[in-house]
Amino acid sequence: MLEIDGSQKSGSGTILRLSIALAAILEKPLHIYNIRHRRRQPGLRPQHLESVLTAAKLCNAETEGAKLGSRELWFKPNGIVSGEVRAEIGTAGSIPMLLLTVLPICAYAKGDVTVHVVNGGTDVRHAPTINYMKHLLLPMLERTGLKSSLTVKRFGYYPKGMGEAVLKVSSGSKLRALSIKEFGEIEEIKGISVCTFLEKQRVAERQAEAATNVLRNHGYDAEIRVVNDRSNPLQKGSSIVLWAKTSGGALVGGDAIGELGKTSEAVGREATENLLNEIEAHATVDVHLADMLVPYVALADGASTYLTRKVTDHLDTNIWLMEKILDVKFQINKVGDIYRVEKS
Repeated sequence: MLEIDGSQKSGSGTILRLSIALAAILEKPLHIYNIRHRRRQPGLRPQHLESVLTAAKLCNAETEGAKLGSRELWFKPNGIVSGEVRAEIGTAGSIPMLLLTVLPICAYAKGDVTVHVVNGGTDVRHAPTINYMKHLLLPMLERTGLKSSLTVKRFGYYPKGMGEAVLKVSSGSKLRALSIKEFGEIEEIKGISVCTFLEKQRVAERQAEAATNVLRNHGYDAEIRVVNDRSNPLQKGSSIVLWAKTSGGALVGGDAIGELGKTSEAVGREATENLLNEIEAHATVDVHLADMLVPYVALADGASTYLTRKVTDHLDTNIWLMEKILDVKFQINKVGDIYRVEKS
């Protein structure tokens, strides 16, 4: 049995998410305790609980302790299945964070898998936006051999959520190592600026215009698509994601969400500043991709290397967990002002 103390390192939900995923892939029972120990509200919140229950559907797992507020969980998988599963968060809890739990499991299914998530948040605080997942994480994972697609049926924001998305993962792809050692030259900068039922205020346009102006002042042209969405009349909101691709194979991004009291221009500038931080550091993946990629390169055969501008708590935690559960070794070395992440 895998015994995991959730209070270690960051003490966050990433330990729960990846422990569940690895238990399913390895077909080993898991006992995890002190779940989200260092968070303001420890234990399973609605998004975490639904992540566990969805993962359980994907591998016919038996669970104990799978209830709201639980700080201890037993998870016994019985083989990964294919087909379609449905998840319902019921709050504005993050749909992307749920997908981060189940995506590695889907990669090991013997057939195609569809995960249909309803009544959650597509773009909420402390989580990647749904378009970040679609335009940064999934394209990067395609380089490792994982073929998938993500469709947004309805955008959802805090506090009501009500968002809906469909993840499809193709079977039969063996994970490959990833090597992105040089930044190279910027080939393109693109983005998507979305608002839901806020077109009269020109929210999506203003976010995009602010981002374009900041990038132009730094000498970069950008192609930012504006989306005036009308998918969710019950919850207005907005987000923007930007990304840059380079000749060296680097893919870096930055996103931001609209909030009460925050101007559309501030949202656009925030996302742009996040992107520029990555470009100026010459990282080959941004700080969020750096931690999200860890389980995939850990599971892949062969050595992987990429560059990140910062060693975050999530990156440190994810590496610690992979080394604890899998027979792998990571190294992080600082080279100038950047960090080289290597899995041997």
